[in-house]
Amino acid sequence: MCPLRRLRQPLCPCACRGHPVPDHDDPVIGPRRFVLAVDLDGVLGDFYSDLRPIAEEWLGLEPGTLTADVTFGLREWHLETAGGYDELHRFAVTQRDFFRRLTPIPGAAAALRRLSSEDVRVRILTHRLFIKHFHQEAVRQTVEWLDRHGVPYWDLCFMRDKAAVGADMYVEDSPQNVEGLRAAGYQTIAFGNSTNRHISAPRAASWKEVEAFVRKAVDYWRASDLPGVS
Repeated sequence: MCPLRRLRQPLCPCACRGHPVPDHDDPVIGPRRFVLAVDLDGVLGDFYSDLRPIAEEWLGLEPGTLTADVTFGLREWHLETAGGYDELHRFAVTQRDFFRRLTPIPGAAAALRRLSSEDVRVRILTHRLFIKHFHQEAVRQTVEWLDRHGVPYWDLCFMRDKAAVGADMYVEDSPQNVEGLRAAGYQTIAFGNSTNRHISAPRAASWKEVEAFVRKAVDYWRASDLPGVS
């Protein structure tokens, strides 16, 4: 049996359209497809570059003051002097339409369109609802952005525990998520940026590289699913 295949998992516990990953065709879900789970911020959208000028405005700094070479948590920006990251995040989304205006990572949407047209099931997973009381606006901006940039997806899940919905392969940039998913046995591509330089391969610096990784995994998965192959 292909090592990527997994036992049936519980339905996504969040308010999304996510489904489990069955290890065979399912009469409700339909034929078994290779599921690619894709993070949004830092993988589909240029999160850190776009947040930087908003953070400079929030902190009252001149444009270009803050470093672009950040670690996870953005401690280099000293956000604690102005209420911390949560307050910046709320300001960015509610006052600057951050999720709606996010710059797409080059090649991401086109690569996903190609993969989706070849029967890869794209599952978008994002932990954007970690701050209370403006979920509706965050979700609205997210869906509008995905549609505006032609990002194909079958499932859209807002959740922290990304392993809970399952996938055959993940694309992530958060060091914590990459390490956690790999520890749980999931093939995970680290989409490279300054926050995850210490994370080991497989890594990708572009969506051209991501697409190559995914195609190789899909070919192996399909070959292993043929009768008589285990």
